[in-house]
Amino acid sequence: MTVSWLQAAILGLFACLSSMPGLGGTSFGNYTLGRPLVGGLVCGLVLGDLQSGILVGVAMQIVYIALVTPGGTVSADVRAVSYIGIPLAMIALKSYGLSPESADGQALATSFGSMVGTVGTVLFYGTATMNLLWQHIGWKAVENGNYKQLYAVDMIYPWISHIIFSFLPTMIMVKMGAPMVDMIKTYLPMDGLAMKTLFTVGSLLPCVGIAILLKQIVTKAIDFIPFFFGFTLAASMGINLVASTVVAAMFAMLIYRLKMLSFKQSAAAEVDVIIDDDEEDI
Repeated sequence: MTVSWLQAAILGLFACLSSMPGLGGTSFGNYTLGRPLVGGLVCGLVLGDLQSGILVGVAMQIVYIALVTPGGTVSADVRAVSYIGIPLAMIALKSYGLSPESADGQALATSFGSMVGTVGTVLFYGTATMNLLWQHIGWKAVENGNYKQLYAVDMIYPWISHIIFSFLPTMIMVKMGAPMVDMIKTYLPMDGLAMKTLFTVGSLLPCVGIAILLKQIVTKAIDFIPFFFGFTLAASMGINLVASTVVAAMFAMLIYRLKMLSFKQSAAAEVDVIIDDDEEDI
């Protein structure tokens, strides 16, 4: 698989847009367009292999399914994972002749995503550091009463930071990805210790994402039961992710309705208690 400069530039543009709060707010930019699941769709469309892009994106999304950035602390940059890691993983899968549906293919994809995600933190902090310069200009404009300059500080100047730390690195790394993958293939053969280690570590990475998710939402031991039931159901029925999502949505709706019903009953009981107290006062 070869990547043209135009394709690399388009992916670089999406890397910028996925981290720009001005693009429909952070919810649409960073937390939607920057997710590997969406990035896999975009990369598949741009590179002309939609199926591989989506499958690689799904594999990487599991690893970063519960990634948050509290206070600007970033352990891995999903923007780099989505628009650098996914294209490089797609190139590597084609080069090694692996299917993105296979266990080895998904392990290789998640390993590439983890490596690029760690490197992406440097680009993230570089962007944040350079944005401090525009913030200083904004404070000077406020002190001088030049409020119109704030539009440039908010909407124009940050593009310089993203072009330097998002667009250019993404475009160059994606464009030079094929030679890099060929070099890796030459010096790291499939039957070598390094690649076997890479596959082993990559196959364990989805467990990290699930563990982080469980740590955030599980508060008591009984909360594990729906997860164990879901994994058992998926394993016994052999259903895919789409079918699993539909089944999970049905259970989520049932649990939501049961909780709302219990809330209504509690509220009705409180009203009855208040009425009884008023009658006793009379």
